[in-house]
Amino acid sequence: MSLPLEGLSAVVTGAGRGLGRAEALELARLGASVVVNDYGRPGRDGSGESSTGPAEEVATEIRAAGGRAVAHTGDVADFEQARALVDLAVAEFGKLDILVNNAGILRDRMVFSMTEEEWDAVIRVHLKGHFNTTRFASAHWRQRSKAAGGPVYGRIVNTSSEAYLAGSAGQPNYAAAKGGIVGLTTSTALALAKYGVTANVICPRARTRMTEDVFAGQAAPAEGLDPLAPEHVAPLVGYLASPAAARVNGQLLVVHGGMVAVVERPRVQARFDSKQDTFTYDELDALLSPHYARRPEGETFAAAEVLALKRR
Repeated sequence: MSLPLEGLSAVVTGAGRGLGRAEALELARLGASVVVNDYGRPGRDGSGESSTGPAEEVATEIRAAGGRAVAHTGDVADFEQARALVDLAVAEFGKLDILVNNAGILRDRMVFSMTEEEWDAVIRVHLKGHFNTTRFASAHWRQRSKAAGGPVYGRIVNTSSEAYLAGSAGQPNYAAAKGGIVGLTTSTALALAKYGVTANVICPRARTRMTEDVFAGQAAPAEGLDPLAPEHVAPLVGYLASPAAARVNGQLLVVHGGMVAVVERPRVQARFDSKQDTFTYDELDALLSPHYARRPEGETFAAAEVLALKRR
């Protein structure tokens, strides 16, 4: 019996630790050859000897289990290094089939205290990083599709956050970047569908090095799998990367702790038409003020209820 991702190749960004590592290991377990990306150079371990770095450690772990993997330590937020990442997958494995964008950083601060550098750094790594890899992967699939005269196999799994869905007061840069990633994903899904490529986005909740402060008050259980373990997220990534998910495109899914929730697209809640050629202030006041007076106080476009989702 063949594995669902056998014969396919994947790139996973930010895969040296945490979520990305779990995702890379899962894709390899399902049969994919993996380029393990994690930014940084090999350093030194506690003894002063050279260490291989987290990307190579994960690639080594995959190879030790019988899989195929190579490491890439470039910065996905750099346009040319992202190009080199996609080129590496094609050079090593003959083609690229799956792109999992996971790399990210946090620079949390209230909006009135945030520095320009803190804003730019998070937007650069998350949003530009997702665009860069998508740009070169999509060009690869488009070229292959034209050569084949029809659709090819392509899967993109992007990473947003509940911080975008629910609104996170102390993370304006992160929430903005993650919202942008949702827009990038839906646009990409429509643009690449004719080439056989799907693009979906997940909002994972997991305890990683990046989120250790976020979940500092939620201790891991003494026994059993931590509800915030990255291993809860990886199987969904494996599914979205598989042939079985061919009809799943342009979707947003929340995943954590043994639960997956499909988030419905925004819908028009109310509509008002002017009785003249265009609205006046007084007409808008007469229509909108009563409407919002009837709405719950403090309710916004943010979907804070997603934070209460958990496995039943």
